[in-house]
Amino acid sequence: MKVIISGYGKMGHMVEAALERRGIELVCASEDICAIPKEVAKECVCIDFTTPEAFRANYKTIAANFKAAVVGTTGWNDICGEVFAAFEQAGTPLIWGSNFSVGVIALFAGVTRVCEVLKGHGYTPHVEEIHHIHKLDAPSGTAKSIGLLIESALGVKPEIGAQRIGEVPGTHTAEFLSEVDRLTLTHEAFSRQGFAEGAVDAALLTESVTGVHEFKDLILGK
Repeated sequence: MKVIISGYGKMGHMVEAALERRGIELVCASEDICAIPKEVAKECVCIDFTTPEAFRANYKTIAANFKAAVVGTTGWNDICGEVFAAFEQAGTPLIWGSNFSVGVIALFAGVTRVCEVLKGHGYTPHVEEIHHIHKLDAPSGTAKSIGLLIESALGVKPEIGAQRIGEVPGTHTAEFLSEVDRLTLTHEAFSRQGFAEGAVDAALLTESVTGVHEFKDLILGK
């Protein structure tokens, strides 16, 4: 497998290191993915960690030109139907996720199960996330995903709080409060490495799937 990284910021560098550790060829890392020659792109998986604006501008080119794509960029939920359609029509596998950390996916599973148990017992949910000051979207895509899971499984839409502090890689908490107790589930990332490793896992999975998939569904076997 060959990989081209779209976006060469902090996450791009972490993905590069994860690829090197696994002996996977990195063809290049580019801030202008649309400039990659088609004959090169068609042999490569694109791993995208850019900005919402950049991905909105680039997704049609990625779908049309690349062998497959892994997208960790968030902030494009409002056009997800158009994005998914572009990849489906091009026949290009897409694995996307609000978070590629396996630990966060375990949090997703735990939140869903907790909601199933608590449903109808008077619990009020709340989601809180903390990220570094450089993160552009707030609340984070991960926090929004947790909120949607809670709304679906518990039948209550939670409020979502977002804080931007220093260089915090990412902390996500789901809280369930009743008159008699409080239940809290938290995932705290120590670095961005877990996100990068998961993105490489996803890139490897593109070789055995077709169509559009959310990473957590592949990990949880849905």
